[in-house]
Amino acid sequence: MPQLFEYIDSLSSPYEAFWVDSHNINDPNHPHWHYYMELIYIISGDLTAQCEEKRATLHPGDFILFHPKTIHTVYPVNPNNYRYGVLKFDVSRLNNTNSFTPRLRTLFECARRSKNAKVFFSKESVVSLPLEMYFETCINELEEKAYGYDIIVHSLVCQLLTGVLRIWREDGFNTIEAIPSTVDTNAIESITEYIDEHSQEQLLVEDLAARCNMSYSYFAKNFKQIYGRSCKEYIEFVRVCKAEELLLFTDYDLSYISQETGFSDCSHLIKIFKRWKGITPKQYKLKRSRMN
Repeated sequence: MPQLFEYIDSLSSPYEAFWVDSHNINDPNHPHWHYYMELIYIISGDLTAQCEEKRATLHPGDFILFHPKTIHTVYPVNPNNYRYGVLKFDVSRLNNTNSFTPRLRTLFECARRSKNAKVFFSKESVVSLPLEMYFETCINELEEKAYGYDIIVHSLVCQLLTGVLRIWREDGFNTIEAIPSTVDTNAIESITEYIDEHSQEQLLVEDLAARCNMSYSYFAKNFKQIYGRSCKEYIEFVRVCKAEELLLFTDYDLSYISQETGFSDCSHLIKIFKRWKGITPKQYKLKRSRMN
């Protein structure tokens, strides 16, 4: 059973930038997650995007921000006509020199849990940001790798993220009160890798808490604080994402898919899938096949 995790070598490739279009498809459109932050700017065509439970259809000029370790996917509404730019990078490397300014990583970790920090941006909301220039310059610099290219890319990414923070501040996100969490996020975030690898097995929250050396109540409370949903809901979501991939890219029947993704049986898969997607697996597969 394939994992949702997408490996990126952050040591040799701290930045990635490229164009994706109907003639040059080099970006996965199935549900996945990675340690990088991922930014997408739409040049032409419409995209349907999903980040965790958030879903939207975006148009030329719109912008998407996927936080690290969030399960997400994008796919074109019209597979014959689309073009968008992609930027991926390790936000933990974007250190600030001003000691009075919190690290960007800290701010964006807090933003991930804030209702005032959207991840889908309309063209009108980012009119102050020269996004096409940011993406085009970063892509060209990383392709040519002329002297000092990494400095230029680093600078542009920091400018872009600062612009995003300003938009969030206008929407009510309080950057001044954004402080590091006292929760041991490393332990809890590492357990999501275990969930991804073992999602087809029986997973009990009590056992996952024990793996983090935490009590059930402490683990459950802080998992929800970090991810905005309970651990049980997160497990369900991971399984639904894997079922979605099998529905789209294989001809396996529901019995096999339910077995491979950790559901007790077909009816359990259908019930949970409909809860998350709003339609049954069969309806979902039919809908997507018509789109393609």
